Amino acid sequence: MSGEALGLDTEMLVRLERMSIMAKTRVRGTMQGRRRSRQQGASLDFADYRLYAPGDDIRQIDWNAYGRSGKPFVKLFHDEQELQVRLWVDVSASMDTGGESSGGANKLRYAKTLASCIGYMALAGYDRVGAGLFGDRVAATLPMMRGKSSAHRLFRFLADAPAGREGDLHRALSQPGELPRRPGMTWLFSDFLYESGVRETLRLLLAARQEVVVVQVLSPEELRPSYEGDLRLIDVETGIGKEVAMSRGVLGAYREALRAYTESLRGFCHERGIAYAIAPTDVPALEWLAVTMRKSGVLQ
Repeated sequence: MSGEALGLDTEMLVRLERMSIMAKTRVRGTMQGRRRSRQQGASLDFADYRLYAPGDDIRQIDWNAYGRSGKPFVKLFHDEQELQVRLWVDVSASMDTGGESSGGANKLRYAKTLASCIGYMALAGYDRVGAGLFGDRVAATLPMMRGKSSAHRLFRFLADAPAGREGDLHRALSQPGELPRRPGMTWLFSDFLYESGVRETLRLLLAARQEVVVVQVLSPEELRPSYEGDLRLIDVETGIGKEVAMSRGVLGAYREALRAYTESLRGFCHERGIAYAIAPTDVPALEWLAVTMRKSGVLQ
């Protein structure tokens, strides 16, 4: 399956290939990639010299330096290693809301598109990419893969992902075996509208030596609601309804509560070196990546 089901046409994929993920730390992978680690290895970027020792590759001896000094110096090069990128998409019922009627895209589809963009960008850069879906538990996972030829697997996995019911970020990702064993970068795509568990989950990922990126996907009607009159609001995950008289005061209180929550989450992330950004579903995905995430320093 191509990326068209997720809104990724050929022109968009070409533009994504011109972008890359910026990781703060470099980790040693299992195969040579394009990312520079702190270790020295066999890329084309010169690092330093050291004296030849038995067992060294004689092809790395700098004979010009030998002619000048009479000593066999071996050339050292930076070891460029792959980055392991994990993409987690929230498929709980609260994500399957929004759409054209609200002035933006469906939140779940938008999150899938963003995840696909990041995944394709990483695969095009010879990094390893894995993906997972979660609600109140991990619904499905896609093992680590490498190379642009694997992109169709990622696109199919995300495009076919159905919406679930209730969501519980902490319960889902704190299960044994769900946390990554190797250092890398973890992207979380969710509305993060949970009563609890968000901060605990982020701490677990940091403890697992992950560079974490939090993408809070919100629809225009969540960011700028315009309801009025007497309404019955129903929680899409629990099915519980509540009668609400929508007034200017109620809308003002809601906007303030949302602002306080997002700013609190942003502050928590900032203090711990976690990248955080709100992704409004009425902003085209590529525009959001090129502007917001480049400004955050996560992409270039």
